[in-house]
Amino acid sequence: MPGREELPSTLERSAEEAQRTWIKAHDSAVEQYGEGERAHRVAFSALKHTHEKVGDHWERKERGRKGPSDPRAAAPRDEPARSGEGVDENASKQHLYDMAKRLGIEGRSRMSKAELAEALRAENRSRTRRARER
Repeated sequence: MPGREELPSTLERSAEEAQRTWIKAHDSAVEQYGEGERAHRVAFSALKHTHEKVGDHWERKERGRKGPSDPRAAAPRDEPARSGEGVDENASKQHLYDMAKRLGIEGRSRMSKAELAEALRAENRSRTRRARER
């Protein structure tokens, strides 16, 4: 099935560029591996090289921050690895802090980089869940 028809809801709420990136990678993966979970994993891995999840949608990373955002996006496809759920774990602590501020995460000034990343993942999940309920 073409990627446009399988677009995840978080990408439906994202810019056209993020959608195109995911669709192109998905369709290419379907040609190579067939339809299914693997095609989705490949598409998200490609997306995480240029975009990061912000709340319930994906946004382009800041200039100069291209590359895998988490161990899952960086690992070879056949090796297990943890997903950062769209949070760019390679970003600076300041960037994560700024994202937390933008999303209104309480207590962010006392958080470590790892705690900021986890708080962002939790907030992203919460906002995505709420958006899907509408």
